[in-house]
Amino acid sequence: MTARTGDELPPLRIPITRTLIVAGALASRDYQDVHHDAEAAREKGSPDIFMNILTTNGLVGRYITDHFGPRARLRKVAIRLGAPNYPGDEMVLTGQITSVAEGTAEVAVIGKNGIGHHVTGTVTVQLPSDAPGTTDASRTDAPGAIDAPRTDASRTATTPDTPR
Repeated sequence: MTARTGDELPPLRIPITRTLIVAGALASRDYQDVHHDAEAAREKGSPDIFMNILTTNGLVGRYITDHFGPRARLRKVAIRLGAPNYPGDEMVLTGQITSVAEGTAEVAVIGKNGIGHHVTGTVTVQLPSDAPGTTDASRTDAPGAIDAPRTDASRTATTPDTPR
């Protein structure tokens, strides 16, 4: 895949459902009632439940790796929320590559919904090693390389399964 400054990523349309909002909040352990209890959200001034930032962050990451491939590595995600994502709406993510250098690309990302910009920000992504002008990202001796995530098979008996 060739990545060039100025290239636009194809849009990603995401239906905003109650299930997505609640599941995202639960998956990220965000138990704030405004993300799952419509009555509580209304009592706090919101017309309905709304998506949390961690779900948005995950969707932005998915957008980038869907485009660059599963071997791309997110190096930095800097986002800012704006208009809330409410059930029944749709968020459309768009992106434009703002720079490419030394095997990484920076992408400006915008997520719009029916009431405005839900998310804006930038993502720095290490491009897969087969992208032109990049190095082998899978080498752990490469500058800036990160060890591969541990799998269950690599856990030792003394490693707890739950966070401390």
